Amino acid sequence: MANRGPSYGLSREVQEKIDQKYDTELEARLVDWIILQLGETVERPQPGKSHFQQWLMDGTILCNLINSLHSSGKGPVRKISESKMAFKQMEQISEFLRSAEAYGVTTTDIFQTVDLWEGKDMAAVQRTLMALGSVAVTKDEGFYKGDPQWFHRKAQAHRREFSEDQLRQSQTVISLQMGSNKGASQAGMTGYGMHRQIM
Repeated sequence: MANRGPSYGLSREVQEKIDQKYDTELEARLVDWIILQLGETVERPQPGKSHFQQWLMDGTILCNLINSLHSSGKGPVRKISESKMAFKQMEQISEFLRSAEAYGVTTTDIFQTVDLWEGKDMAAVQRTLMALGSVAVTKDEGFYKGDPQWFHRKAQAHRREFSEDQLRQSQTVISLQMGSNKGASQAGMTGYGMHRQIM
């Protein structure tokens, strides 16, 4: 964690609101999923936001997680380093984020590197991992391990194909959304440029 002093005033209020979004039940579910996904060799962290942050902070678990959602040897992160140097750890977190976006996680669901490395917004980290799990369940490529009920399935596109004949027929029908001219008349209308009589 970064060596920062306490925050005061508005900064402190903002940080407290961000911290309130963190979900401890979701943390337990995410830890269970990551351990199932990576295998029992991964050590389970102690419960709590700071332990969860320390567990993910070096980026190795995150990089292994994204690689586990691809076929063996075809993962997007080629080299995973266990370095203790800060820039290497942050580089690995960034690599995970790029790979998660390429995998299908939307940009708005992706946290910033400092959110995890400095522990600024661990709720955003949870949101990214939830989105990653949802994409993995939705893709259903056989690499997801765990209960599919842990993550919601994203809606899939349902393209419809119409024949030329069907498209031609639709052009002859006036939809009620376009309005109707039944019963319309110009009674009571005044000519252009004339004032309307108000009684």
